[in-house]
Amino acid sequence: MTKTHDSDVAFIKALAELLRENDLTELEVSREYGEDDALNVRVARQIVAAPAAPALQPAAPPPPAPQAPSGPAMSASAATTQDPAQDPGAVTSPMVGTAYLSPEPGASRFVQIGDSVEEGQTLLIVEAMKTMNQIPSPRAGQVKRILVEDGAAVEYGAPLVILA
Repeated sequence: MTKTHDSDVAFIKALAELLRENDLTELEVSREYGEDDALNVRVARQIVAAPAAPALQPAAPPPPAPQAPSGPAMSASAATTQDPAQDPGAVTSPMVGTAYLSPEPGASRFVQIGDSVEEGQTLLIVEAMKTMNQIPSPRAGQVKRILVEDGAAVEYGAPLVILA
């Protein structure tokens, strides 16, 4: 049976402070008080990964940029490829997590490029805190682009799929 000790609250606060001061994301500690009395604590926090965004942006702009000035139609399409989040058909991630394009490893994908989808149809899943969250299509349309790879980390608001 676990008893509540007055020092436990202070101990947990100290662990949270260690996490913040040392820029850690997770800390787990077990404390034994006696034969049938112990405290197991896991303190975790999420950190927004800043390096992920710059790594994605320099890779996309260089190829379209030289082609954009070649014509008015090209510059309009290049603008949408440079920032997929601004595309009116963008479906963005509602959370931070890991994107999966199929319900389980080895299974066929939820959608492929060119597929027609109904409103509410599952496009992919995002795993967050060991929970699989289905990402539904906000409207009926056709899958124009899939912007994430299977198993890729995604951030809140990151574009996942473009619907036409």
